[in-house]
Amino acid sequence: MDSPVPPRPSEPRPRHRDRHGRGMRGPVAPPQVPLSASRADTFRDLVQDSVERLERRWPQLADVDFVVLDVPVTTEETVPLGSALSATKGRPAQVVVYRRPVEIRTKGKEERALLVHEVVVEQVAELLGLAPESVDPRYGQD
Repeated sequence: MDSPVPPRPSEPRPRHRDRHGRGMRGPVAPPQVPLSASRADTFRDLVQDSVERLERRWPQLADVDFVVLDVPVTTEETVPLGSALSATKGRPAQVVVYRRPVEIRTKGKEERALLVHEVVVEQVAELLGLAPESVDPRYGQD
């Protein structure tokens, strides 16, 4: 009572993702919904909001590049939240905000937004050679 195993077809069967007649699988949320935004995108938006707030008062910030990096490359014991690089020949001034160190130090979105703004204000103040309070009068009050 040996039942022979049928030979495998030479061509593989096409795989179907339409299981149980429910349609093709797709993203959980459409791209315009905040649920689909990654943490990095949300953080970048916080930095951009802070920059736009400062550019209204300081139009010369339009020439500064604002960059978000995940982590700083450092050998120091303390981890910076941001850095400012002055303009050099062929490269505009740059303000860098480090995403992961800021995220680790905050618990919620509102707290993160406040810390991002403080970091941006501090770096802009360093770049302009001013006190943070003169860059944003509400610095340290939130």
